[in-house]
Amino acid sequence: METVKKPYLKSLGPRGYVQGVTISSKSPNRPLCHYFGGIPYALPPPERWRKAQKLAPTYRYGTKGSPFRCPGSTGVCPQSTFMDLSVAQGWNEDCFQCNVWVPLGEPPRNGWPVLVFIHGGFLQFGSPNSFNAAALLGEANLNAIIVAPAYRVGVLGFLYSAELEKDATSVGETVGNHGFWDQRLALEWTRDNITVFGGNGSEITLAGYSAGAYSVCYQLAYDLHVPDHEALVKRACIWSNSFTVQPKAPHIAQTQFNQLLSALHIPISIPSKAKLSRLRSTPHNTLLAAATSIDFHEFRPTTDNTFILNNLFHSLDNGSLASKLIARNIRVITGECRDEHYLYGTWRPPSQNTLGHLRHRLIADYPRPIVDTLIKTYYPTGSLPKNCKNWASDAFGRIYADMQVHKMQRGFLYALTNPVTRRPVDGIEKLIYRYRMEYRLQCADRSTPPAWGVTHATDQYIWFWGNGELLRDDEKVIVKRAVIDPLIKFVHGEEDLGWGTTSHREMRTLKPDGSVEIWRDEFWDEAVRVWRALREAGEYSDGAGSTGSRL
Repeated sequence: METVKKPYLKSLGPRGYVQGVTISSKSPNRPLCHYFGGIPYALPPPERWRKAQKLAPTYRYGTKGSPFRCPGSTGVCPQSTFMDLSVAQGWNEDCFQCNVWVPLGEPPRNGWPVLVFIHGGFLQFGSPNSFNAAALLGEANLNAIIVAPAYRVGVLGFLYSAELEKDATSVGETVGNHGFWDQRLALEWTRDNITVFGGNGSEITLAGYSAGAYSVCYQLAYDLHVPDHEALVKRACIWSNSFTVQPKAPHIAQTQFNQLLSALHIPISIPSKAKLSRLRSTPHNTLLAAATSIDFHEFRPTTDNTFILNNLFHSLDNGSLASKLIARNIRVITGECRDEHYLYGTWRPPSQNTLGHLRHRLIADYPRPIVDTLIKTYYPTGSLPKNCKNWASDAFGRIYADMQVHKMQRGFLYALTNPVTRRPVDGIEKLIYRYRMEYRLQCADRSTPPAWGVTHATDQYIWFWGNGELLRDDEKVIVKRAVIDPLIKFVHGEEDLGWGTTSHREMRTLKPDGSVEIWRDEFWDEAVRVWRALREAGEYSDGAGSTGSRL
C-alpha cells in the first residue's frame, strides 16, 4: 500500500512534545492513523550486558518549540542476517525504543486498549520496523493503540556466564535474559505512559509472532508470578510458537560463553574483569562473526531463577500456572500455519546431509538429552522418514517446526488442560482460542516462494491487514470476517468472539478457499506423546564439552 506522511505535533503532557506523522493512503487519499517511530522507552545501560535504565519521572521528550522528532523507526540491535528479513541498517546498541501507532480522532472515555507486539526472529535478529500497522488501524478499524518495541537479540541480548553474574551482582542487578528484561521495561513504559497517547494502560493485550510469541510465553509466565497490582497483561496472542523445554541451565550457558571467548582469542584463564573488558570493547561486527561460528551459536534464554524460574515447567505440569491464568481471567489466542516447516528449514540448516549433523544442529538450540530423545522418537531406526526428501533442510525444517510450533504448542495446551495430577483445571478451556491457517494471501509472495504454501510468517499479512502490502478486495472480505473481527473483539476485551470452538481439541481453521471450519485436531495425540517423552527426558543438558566431538 502506498502511503503519504505529514508531520503531526503531539503533546504528551508531563512528558513534553513529540512530532510524529499522520499516515494516509495515497489512493484514495484517506487518513489512516498517527505514527510515532523510535520513542525511547528506556535509556541504554552504561555497558554491554547490563540492564537498560527506566526513564526518570522528569524525563521529557521535547518542547513545543523543539519537539522530539519521531517520524522514522527504532534503532536495531546488531544481529545476524537472514533472507530479506534482517539487513545491516540502523544498527545501534541503543535500541531501547518503540514504534507507536495511534487511531485517529478522540479516544473513548477510558482510553483506547493497547496491543503490544513483540517481533520475531529466532531471538537472533529482527526489529519492529518490519511491522506496519497503519492499515490495520485505518482500514480494518482495530481502534487500539499498537506499541512495538525493539529489544536486544542474539549474543547482545542473551549471553550468560559466571563472569557476567559476578559483574551484575556488583551493581545490584541480575544477569542474562537482557532481551526479556528489555521487553518487560517496554511493557512497564506502556502501562505508565500510554495515557498521554490516549491509551488505557490497564488494558494491555500482549502479542508476538514466532520468537515474539515465544517471548510472550515467558513474559506471561513472569507476569503471573508478580503481585496482582504489578501485573500488566490482560490477554495474550501466541502466534506460531510456544513454550518448548526449560531453557538452558547456567552451566550450559557457561560452555557457550567459553566457546565465544575462544573464538575471539580471549584467554579463559585471565581474570573475569579482563574478559568482560575485552568483550565489551569488541566491535559488534567482530562479536557477531564469532558468535555465529561456535557450536552453541544460538543465543537463547537461560534459566536464571529470576525471570525464568527453575520450576517453570513443573508449574505447567501441576496446574498452578493454569490456575493463575484462571484467577486473572487471561485469555489466549494461539495457533499455527499449515506449512511452518518450509521457512524453518532455511534457518542455519545442518552443514551436511546426515542424521549426525541434524543432531549437531539441534543441540545448538536444545539440551542434549532433549535432542537425543527427539532423535529416538522421530528416527528410531536412524533412517530418513519417507515423507522427508533429505536431512539437511526437509527433515530439519519439520522437526524444528514441531519443536517451535506444532508439537510443543499442543503439549503446552495439554499441560494446561490435563496436568500430571490428572485433575483438569476447571475453567481453563474457556480461556483458550486456537486457530490454524491454511489460507495464503497473494502479497505473501513478496517475501516467501508460493511453493512453500502457508509457511511460517505468511499469516502476518493476515493478522496485520497486509502489513504494509495491499490486499485484494476479495481477500479483505475473507480476512475481516475470519480473523480481524474476532481479533478486534479480543483486544477490546469482549467475551463472545464468535470463535466457534468448544474445546481445546478444536481449532478455528481458515481453509484454502477462505471458508472457516472448526476442525478437531487430528495431530493432538502424537504431539502429546512427544511432549511427554521430552518432559521425561529431564530439564537440562549434561554440558559435557563441545558438541563438535559428539557427531
